[in-house]
Amino acid sequence: MKKTFIQMREGMRKGMPPGDHVFDKKVGRTEVMVHKEKGKFVTYIDREKLDSYNSLSAAKTAGLAYAKQAKQ
Repeated sequence: MKKTFIQMREGMRKGMPPGDHVFDKKVGRTEVMVHKEKGKFVTYIDREKLDSYNSLSAAKTAGLAYAKQAKQ
């Protein structure tokens, strides 16, 4: 599905990273999100891109581990 310019602009206003939102969780004050972009799963920590992974489970695991380390 192609997005229109208005939909992309609204997404940027909300502060959501690009792609389809598939997972989110808060660890302490840190927000972990995973979005699916171009066949990859991209992990965001507090809306900043961490890395991209081939599977959702790997993206979740890496994001949660990073958030737990940042919490300490």
